[in-house]
Amino acid sequence: MSCSGSGSLMWFRKGLRIHDNPALEFASQGASHLYPVFVIDPHYMEPDPHAFSPGSSRAGLNRINFLLQSLVDLDLNLKKLGSRLLILKGDPAEVLIRCLKEWNVRKLCFEYDTEPYYQALDIKVKNYALASGIEICSPVSHTLFNPIDIIEKNGGKPPLSYQSFIKLAGEPPPPLSTMPSSLPPVDHLGCCDLSEVPTIKDLGYGDTKQDEFSPFKGGESEALKRLEECMKDKKWVANFEKPKGNPSAFLRPATTVLSPYLKFGCLSSRYFYHHVQDVYKSVPKHTSPPVSLLGQLLWRDFFYTAAFGTPNFDRMKGNRICKQIPWKDDDKLLEAWREARTGFPWIDAIMVQLRQWGWMHHLARHCVACFLTRGDLFVHWEKGRDVFERLLIDSDWAINNGNWMWLSCSSFFYQYNRIYSPITFGKKYDPNGDYIRHFLPVLKDMPRDYIYEPWSAPLSIQTKANCIIGKDYPMPVVCHDSASKECRRKMGEAYALNKELNGLVSEDDLKNLRRKLEEGEEHETKAKRSRQQLIG
Repeated sequence: MSCSGSGSLMWFRKGLRIHDNPALEFASQGASHLYPVFVIDPHYMEPDPHAFSPGSSRAGLNRINFLLQSLVDLDLNLKKLGSRLLILKGDPAEVLIRCLKEWNVRKLCFEYDTEPYYQALDIKVKNYALASGIEICSPVSHTLFNPIDIIEKNGGKPPLSYQSFIKLAGEPPPPLSTMPSSLPPVDHLGCCDLSEVPTIKDLGYGDTKQDEFSPFKGGESEALKRLEECMKDKKWVANFEKPKGNPSAFLRPATTVLSPYLKFGCLSSRYFYHHVQDVYKSVPKHTSPPVSLLGQLLWRDFFYTAAFGTPNFDRMKGNRICKQIPWKDDDKLLEAWREARTGFPWIDAIMVQLRQWGWMHHLARHCVACFLTRGDLFVHWEKGRDVFERLLIDSDWAINNGNWMWLSCSSFFYQYNRIYSPITFGKKYDPNGDYIRHFLPVLKDMPRDYIYEPWSAPLSIQTKANCIIGKDYPMPVVCHDSASKECRRKMGEAYALNKELNGLVSEDDLKNLRRKLEEGEEHETKAKRSRQQLIG
């Protein structure tokens, strides 16, 4: 055991970067040696043979791969500064406590994390450190603002609208102005069981069949390169306007694709914000929040703050900001959506891109989320959230849950009559259906007049395109017109009930409403049949 000097342990979780990293700066200040640690958490990394796609119980293979690439890059960047990344495996709290004992650490530093999983983990590690007289430094640097400050300014509750958040937030603190030129060396490691950054194979994914991996490579170096490329096009940065942008552009996506780098903290949001502001200084005419590029970074913080200050933010039950809606529990419909078998090519192509790349444009996300929930299938948003949480490389607990509540009209946004059409929405951007042809090659020879509604093509055209609907590609799981009409009716009833009971809707209330809605559906089906018989 090493007893001399003053050792610091830098515990990396997110924040996988050297630039604008206050925890790393605190860890190296006055330290004779520094232990940069990352713990391979089985909860996150261990293969799960029962999951619906290759990966662990928590994450798909694309995200695990992105994380491993980010760790390799971090290790290389630390080596340039005279240090290296120490990889350990096991339950992070147990591993950390073992290291703190073994290495006689005087200072423990890690980036503050608002997610419930990390909050629970941090309490265990902090309790041990405090009892052992170890100094703890856990600065906020994953977001622009400290959510605790904003909640305090708002009288102990998180602001629930973007505008009220903006009023409270003000200007974020600037990023750290200096980059470390060197770091204290790593000291004796005792008998801690270290390894190199594992490969996908080392983790037990050797024989995994995955058709295609994400084209976006993890790591701080990649993040900074991508940021620099984006910032070069000053006009594009100044004119960026969400929700505009082409969701069908896949070879050159119509956004920055910096979200996965922000998610893992390979890129600091403060550093990003600062760079956009620099562009604005040289191009005075630019878009403003909420639609501008800075507006997007502020949205991220808004969702982080709402999530941190709302108990049960990740579920409908017991969540005070979430409307209680009697969603359908239909595994067949959920599976058709998840496996890209809905029979709507626009929806299915997006779901294929999600599975293969772990990413898709924000408007594409809006379309498939609306379709699954209040638009067509009326399946619970939590089920869709789970699929995104697994497959997206940028899946971020606060943002993913916030967006699913938004898009299902459960919270934040309530205009449930506005539905994305699974047929006409994509056509507006990509009339030839190139996006569909790329991600659904079974439809590549379908004429453009039928590519969005292949079931409407005459059999002779289906035959010529080598794609018989119902055999080579599925029939639609629902009729969009009648399904969306039915969804609107159900949402209307659910909203009325929430209003009547002032949001205090019990399980029994939901059961009764579900029964009422199902009876209404049966009645409608019978009426339809008798109308058809009369016509027949």
